[in-house]
Parts: sequence; structure tokens; C-alpha cells
Amino acid sequence: MPHSSPRVELPYLQPSQAQKDVTHNEALQRLDAVTQLCLLGFADTEPPELPAPGDIHGLGAGPTAAWAGHGGELAYWSGDQWLFFTPKEGWRAWGVPEQELRVWRDGQWQAVIDRLDGVVHLGVNTSADATNRLAVASDATLLSHAGSGHQLKLNKSATGDTASLLFQSNWAGHAEMGLAGTNDWSIKLSPDGASWIEALRLDNTTGLASGEAIQQSASDTMAGRLMRADYGYCPGNILGAVSQSGGDPSGAVIERGSNSSGRYVRYADGTQICWHEINVGKVGDGGGDGTRDDPYYSTNVSWTFPAVFIDDDIGVSLHVEGKTHLLSDRSMLATYFSRTTTSLNAVRVYSMNSNASPEDVIIPVTAIGRWF
Repeated sequence: MPHSSPRVELPYLQPSQAQKDVTHNEALQRLDAVTQLCLLGFADTEPPELPAPGDIHGLGAGPTAAWAGHGGELAYWSGDQWLFFTPKEGWRAWGVPEQELRVWRDGQWQAVIDRLDGVVHLGVNTSADATNRLAVASDATLLSHAGSGHQLKLNKSATGDTASLLFQSNWAGHAEMGLAGTNDWSIKLSPDGASWIEALRLDNTTGLASGEAIQQSASDTMAGRLMRADYGYCPGNILGAVSQSGGDPSGAVIERGSNSSGRYVRYADGTQICWHEINVGKVGDGGGDGTRDDPYYSTNVSWTFPAVFIDDDIGVSLHVEGKTHLLSDRSMLATYFSRTTTSLNAVRVYSMNSNASPEDVIIPVTAIGRWF
């Protein structure tokens, strides 16, 4: 007949045994130690100075003093000595300081919760239900890495389904972001949890943005909206080709150019400025009788604008210069005969002095109008 039970090693009463009460009390003592285990520690290594009868500790590696040599065992204070027990696979114990249940598995006390696979629902400090199968009531929730990075994955079944984060106040939704009914990523807002505004949407094929938070047209100047690159201006499109559609600017802010007819600048508001220097030659006898009452003048010269105006409502400025120096001290007058959307015609210089121009006369000319 064996001397003890196979699992808890309770001593058996033997045939013809004297003092059977000793053996029986030892069995009761072992039962008292390992039944409904409540441990004062799961990995203690140093015995307390004043243990109370019934105290039991889970021992860690390398315990000292009276516990030496009993690493990984249970130490039970009977009232006058330490008794040691070897936990078996599957034994459960409640940790009093930790306030958690652990199980002896693979040679150590492990948390029971790490094997909660396949549970129907789980509530942490609150109640879960059939819809919210995981419910947590806490001041914060931490999802950390297990060695490097960490991803939070929200997976939906099909394009028309939803995978999103919903932000609530007093159980009414006020903001939602994610894949809401499409595969485009969006942010939606609600003042009451019933009506929703799509503030931002990013197309999942192009990455381009739309929504109420984005500028809706070139003429949209609503405060708080984000400017679109094709409707607003930035260093990349301030300078370039200006254009318009229906009277609204649709190109750059400023366009500069030049050709053999001069230089020009166009602005997005429709303003156009052209300028050039015209050489009209020397001022000579225009066919008069040579008296001071009959002016002298240069040949007629036409100026083709370097850029076309939309109409002939053009402001023109001319003044007279010499080829190498200003002739403002001479009695000379620059004028023109007519203007069109493309040119300034019959530009000439008049003088009352036959010797007014010993050199070619240069006329700096500027034309200001509109290109649309």
C-alpha cells in the first residue's frame, strides 16, 4: 500500500499504525495549505521575520535562509516550522498583493487571462454585450509594442461596410474617421449625433482631398477652409501663365514675357502693362518753310505691342530721350496718331528747333490696359 496520495501527497493511515492521529492531522494540515490557495507572493525569496500561522508563499528562484533549496515550491508556515509543497501543473492560486488569479504552468505562476482565447465577450471594469464584445471602462487604454512597432487594425468585410473610429459625448456621436461606407478615408462631424458633415475625404486611388473643409471653387473665400492648389496661390504658381475662365482667374498671379516688340507683365486681375523703347530717328524738316512757326518732326513709327490687349481702352505714356542722353531741355514733344488692341500707330516727335535732334531720338513708351 502506498504511503501518500498521488496528487497532494496526503499521508495514508497504515495498517496497525500507532498514533494514527498524527498521520491524520498531517494530512489535514497539507489540505489546509494547498486547498483554496491564497499566496502572499508568487516569487518571494526571503522569509518574513514574523510569519502568521497559515501564511503561504510562492517561492522564486534562489530563496534564502529557511527557504534555501526550495525554489519554485510553496512555503507554508504551520505555526512552528516551514512546510514545503511542490505545485502541480494546473494548480490555481490567488495573489493577495497582486489581486489576481494565476495558474502554475510550465514551471511558473502565469496569469490566467493570457489564455482567454475564444471567449464570447469580455468586459474590463464594465459589462460587454453582443454588439460591444470587448468593453473597457478606464481613464486610459494602452496598446504597446512587443519588441518593435505596433499596429491597430480595423478590418471590414466589403467596400460598402465601415471600419472607423467613432468619438462620442454622452453616448452621442460627434466625430468619426476611417472607411465609412467606402474605401476612401474620411473625417465626419456631427453637432447632435444625427446629422453629419463630411469635413474631409481622401480618395483612395489618387490621394486627393475633398470635403467641406476644402476650398470649393476659385471664388470660395470662406474663412476656415483649406486652400486648394488649383484655386489658391503659393510659390509654385504665383509666377507663370495667367488665364481666366468666365472672368475668374484660373492660372498664375503674375505673367512676365518679352519679344522683339518689348516686354510685358500680366496680372491675374486682368491688368496688362507693355513697355518698349522706340527709335524714331532724327528730327528734321517735315516739309515746312523752316520758320519757327512751322514745327520739325521725325518719321512715323508704329509699335506692335508685345502682348495683345482685350480692347483699345489703353493708357499710353511717352517721353523723349536721346540715344545716349536725356533731351528734356529741348522743346520736343512725342505723340502718336492712333492705337488698337495690337499696336500704337504713327508715333513721332515734334520740335520747333530744326537742330533739336543731332542724334537719334529714343521714345520710352508704356501702355496700360487689360488682357481680359
